[in-house]
Amino acid sequence: MQTLKDRIAHEGRNLGNGILKIDSLLNHQLDPQLMVGMGKEFARLFAGVHIDRILTAEISGIAPALMTAIELNVPVVYARKKQPITMRGTIYVESAPSHTKGGMVELLVSGEFLRPNERVLIIDDFLASGQTLMALARLLQAAQAELAGVGVVVEKTFEGGRHAMLQAGFNVPIHALAAITNMDNGQIILA
Repeated sequence: MQTLKDRIAHEGRNLGNGILKIDSLLNHQLDPQLMVGMGKEFARLFAGVHIDRILTAEISGIAPALMTAIELNVPVVYARKKQPITMRGTIYVESAPSHTKGGMVELLVSGEFLRPNERVLIIDDFLASGQTLMALARLLQAAQAELAGVGVVVEKTFEGGRHAMLQAGFNVPIHALAAITNMDNGQIILA
């Protein structure tokens, strides 16, 4: 998605240690037209895949997941990082390391929103090491739902997350709207 790549090249900041700051368009402030474009592009990329619902992680994955859900006319569910008092009954929980939080985070989804045999598309902001996406996929396995595919706004190919997911047996279509191949020496090299 060229518009996204242009915005990353112009507004993105390399903070070191593989951290890409794109707060002006995704992780703090949202550009509504860019989000609409992302949703349309993900819907195009997954047009041939049957999807019953979309799963993401709070918070930065919600906007692109919602825009995609609008295009595909399916519900979107987001994994919470803290359990609210309203979340009762069966709760699926997985943990994943967070680059930006500097530690492990829990991902929780109520069983009432993940159902057995449903085909679920995961949409999230980044694919780096793949740990968060694999945790979301394990939530689906626990719910006996099927992973239909993975869409990410930005993939940092140099961190090997796609390979890790395939090695872990998550052999589904994986699409990234922008790919970064290198962030050495303060650079942001887009594919």
